[in-house]
Amino acid sequence: MKEKVMQLNQIHSRHHVFWVFIIVHFSLLLFSAFSADIPPRKILNGEKKKSRKVELHMEDNRVFIDNGLVEVTIENPSGHLSGITYKGMLNVLETRNNNNNKGYWDIVWDNEAYDKLATQHVKIITETEELVELSFTKMWDITKDHGNSVPLNVDKRYIVRRGVPGLYMYGILERQEDFPDAHMYQIRIAFKLNENKFHFMAISDTKQRIMPSQEDRDESRSQVLAFKEAVLLTNPTNPQLKGEVDDKYQYSSENKDNKVHGWISDDDAVGFWVITPSNEFRTGGPHKQDLTSHVGPTALSMFVSTHYTGTEMDVLYKKGETWKKVLGPVFMYLNSASWDEARHYRNALWNDANRQLREEIQSWPYNFTASEDFPHAQQRGEVNGQLLVRDHLDKQLMQAKSAFVGLAAPGYAGSWQTEGKGYQFWTQTGNTGRFTIKNVRPGEYNFYAWVYGFIGNYKLNLKITIQPGNKINLGTLIYDPPRNGPTLWEIGIPDRTAAEFFIPEPNPTFVNSILNHDADEFRQYGLWDRYSDIYRDGDLVFTVGVSNYSKDWFFAHVPSSKGNHMAD
Repeated sequence: MKEKVMQLNQIHSRHHVFWVFIIVHFSLLLFSAFSADIPPRKILNGEKKKSRKVELHMEDNRVFIDNGLVEVTIENPSGHLSGITYKGMLNVLETRNNNNNKGYWDIVWDNEAYDKLATQHVKIITETEELVELSFTKMWDITKDHGNSVPLNVDKRYIVRRGVPGLYMYGILERQEDFPDAHMYQIRIAFKLNENKFHFMAISDTKQRIMPSQEDRDESRSQVLAFKEAVLLTNPTNPQLKGEVDDKYQYSSENKDNKVHGWISDDDAVGFWVITPSNEFRTGGPHKQDLTSHVGPTALSMFVSTHYTGTEMDVLYKKGETWKKVLGPVFMYLNSASWDEARHYRNALWNDANRQLREEIQSWPYNFTASEDFPHAQQRGEVNGQLLVRDHLDKQLMQAKSAFVGLAAPGYAGSWQTEGKGYQFWTQTGNTGRFTIKNVRPGEYNFYAWVYGFIGNYKLNLKITIQPGNKINLGTLIYDPPRNGPTLWEIGIPDRTAAEFFIPEPNPTFVNSILNHDADEFRQYGLWDRYSDIYRDGDLVFTVGVSNYSKDWFFAHVPSSKGNHMAD
């Protein structure tokens, strides 16, 4: 009997081992099958739960903020960002540069002078385990300045939060009534990243590539083209880039699309991203184009510029005119992924940066900023309504689908395109023309719009005053597009682009491969010269009712090399 019990126990033991083996083996097969399809994951997952408190350390000439994920170093008292330590990378910024040329604000003002807004004092605004906010300030004094810096009071803010791998930055700029006249053509934050690390740039889903180095733009390695920003790479350090054009303006983006861009270090599978969750503090409206990232490696957060507008942008600040504006906050986000030879981590980092962008947009307006000049959600207002179109040749009202509607400083119809001092709030209508403009700062505005498929600009002849917490219903608004009579003929679509017209292939000598897709082909270098190449014997002829504007109408009006006249 005892032998039978022992045999039974041995059988049960063998069965137990057998089933354990089967379960483990099956689990490994499942893991192997599914893990092959799982992209590299962000290493930071779950770090908020175990993150450590934010710590602040102040020295005579430096300030350190450390949350265990990033350590930020700021020069004291200038307020220049001199270091970001992340994932074993001692400094994400270019270590060979001076401290005022790593992470810094700058303004281009009168006589094209640059002011990097070096400050004179630092103050701790908030210091808790959850968050540190610092303020670096400078008060402009006419008796001491002697025209060396832009007449402006400056308050630069830095915020580091617990469990967040990055840095928030915003600025409060102010002019008092007795400050002298000044132009401010450009206001931005610039980041010069570690050149030995960051070589891969990503601006959109389609605009991503290994970039030339700053050295590649030197005379010995490139040829300057029609303007200094555009060069042809003749002897780059990376032979694969030979024969390509590099021009920072080719990487521009419209404000409405300029939400996230940055760089990736292939050595470390680390990304650095400039995330802009709102356009309220940018100038020129949703279609204003501006710079993003470019060779350096440089990443920019642009607030004000005359790029693509010239002096039509309102950038003159007159004596007697008081002005105060909050620029930002913007978020400098860092992420990392597991490294792999196929470099799938690039997509993982880019996709994660876009996920973080969505999170920042959902959190806007931020509730953790301490400045009373940045109103939180409950201190803002909302405007809603419906926009219809009445074409006098059509008996019925039409719904303004996907129209751009917005609030901007009081002015004339379309003035928002050159408005450079105030805040703007834009959205698009739904299929029925209905809209809601949320999170509007208190102030006085006009309501503006333009409608896809119709020429002209709309303005509601009513001054709208936003107060904290109020919701204004504008009701049904009707836009009457300009018309003198029946349409005899038309070329193209009134959509504020030239995408429907003929865009030629670039000269094969002057190609930038990052633009080899339909959305950005118009940015290729030298397309203006292609007009004369194509129409050698004279200007183009468009025959109404016969010609096709997608093939027969050149997308841009450019000077013909055959004479000093403009193409019609």
